[in-house]
Amino acid sequence: MIQLDGGSLTLDDLTAIAYGDVQVSLSHAARERVRAARVVVDQAAQLDTPAYGINTGFGNFADVRIAHDSLAELQLNLLRSHAAGVGDPLPIPVVRATMALRANVLAKGFSGIRVQTLELLLAMLNQRVHPVVPSRGSVGASGDLAPLAHLCLVVIGEGEAWRDATREPGAAALARAGLAPVSLAPKEGLALINGTQPSTALLGLTLAGALRLARTADIAAALSIDGLQGSTKPFDPRIHEARGLPGQRVSAENLRNFLADSPINAAHANCGRVQDAYSMRCAAQVHGTARDAFAFAHRTFDAEANAATDNPMVFADTGEIISGGNFHGAPVSVAADVLCLGLSQLATISERRSDRLVNPSSSGLPAFLTRHGGLQSGLMMAQVTAAALTSELKTIAHPASVDTIPTSGNTEDHVSMSMAAALKASRALELARQVVAVEVLCACQAIDLLAPLTSSAPLMRVHETIRARVPTLERDRPPSHDISQITAMIEAGDLERACALKVK
Repeated sequence: MIQLDGGSLTLDDLTAIAYGDVQVSLSHAARERVRAARVVVDQAAQLDTPAYGINTGFGNFADVRIAHDSLAELQLNLLRSHAAGVGDPLPIPVVRATMALRANVLAKGFSGIRVQTLELLLAMLNQRVHPVVPSRGSVGASGDLAPLAHLCLVVIGEGEAWRDATREPGAAALARAGLAPVSLAPKEGLALINGTQPSTALLGLTLAGALRLARTADIAAALSIDGLQGSTKPFDPRIHEARGLPGQRVSAENLRNFLADSPINAAHANCGRVQDAYSMRCAAQVHGTARDAFAFAHRTFDAEANAATDNPMVFADTGEIISGGNFHGAPVSVAADVLCLGLSQLATISERRSDRLVNPSSSGLPAFLTRHGGLQSGLMMAQVTAAALTSELKTIAHPASVDTIPTSGNTEDHVSMSMAAALKASRALELARQVVAVEVLCACQAIDLLAPLTSSAPLMRVHETIRARVPTLERDRPPSHDISQITAMIEAGDLERACALKVK
């Protein structure tokens, strides 16, 4: 059970909710805060004083007063009109993460929602009623309005949802789960959709995958360095302490640990080579830069996952309702773009190591890692695939956060594009993971070609784990399946576990 209190949700919590079956509940203190804020909203709804989104229209209609007997209809119309999303639906783990994040924000007690409405959102999560949420349609202005509107239509018994692999009307999905929709009270529609939670969900789940990939990339680099008979001297701790960058120090330590006591390394200790290419010698520096980029994204995620992103905000202690702009997705957008840049660093250097592995002039190994060159092409096209993926990743690494396009009658005259940035980062992770998978494929083949010499004990355990699903390439076969197998192993963390060392 993970208890939401509005202030302590972690990345590990979010991934457990997104991918697992953990139950989620509301803390007692959060429930009391929600109730207190609701009292303020109920009082404001009875007054003639304009209160944005409670008795006024939205956005450019903020100056339009709404009659008291139309306040519930106002909230209903808000959800319906803002559900303008298009494109492929967000994956269910992203939807689950979005639901958890939105519930956590509501639990802070600044939204003015009713406890029963919040409890329904949590019940949907626990009963695996997953709204169908189109992925496109948000500019990250007043938060991710369109995706959240689609998600919250199901709360009122509309929209569509997945349950037990069946896509059906929201009302039917609720009924099958034994749940009943709510009728919205004043401000509740606005409370449900003001915020950055869809883009923050994408940021968080991509970040979790990127952190795992950074650890695996160090393993891949170590395999390649041994396969290329490279030096371990560039990973001397004194070098990295002298620069003082935390990510670089961690990657260098990993590489030292992976390569320690390698018979391959010992066999060429006096080969006379002075310096390796940058893709080998600077692996810690480049991987470390990616790690530091991910650390920045992590700090932003931690804050945003527990942030009040509503407008207007309800302050129960003073009885005030104040309009602001915490819904703006700029922090998420920049963090997602930085995440994308870090992934690009991991991929571009990985592809260069793959190229060195298949190129006999740089590897000293048989061309394209096959003993039967000419008759067979070996891993020639696997490296081409890595090049294609890396080139695509470079294209999408252009930051979305520098873009803005005015919307809502120029009321929203500066928007964040946080959803575009987060979707882009998610795609970047997929591409980078596949690029590193190609490197692992090539590096394991290189280790085979250096037999009877072997790599270090940790790296040989990784090699054996790979070989259990991807045999040595003795004659040509389609590499596509091998790349997919290794990609899945990277995603699942199999290579980290196989090395049986603490991978930082």
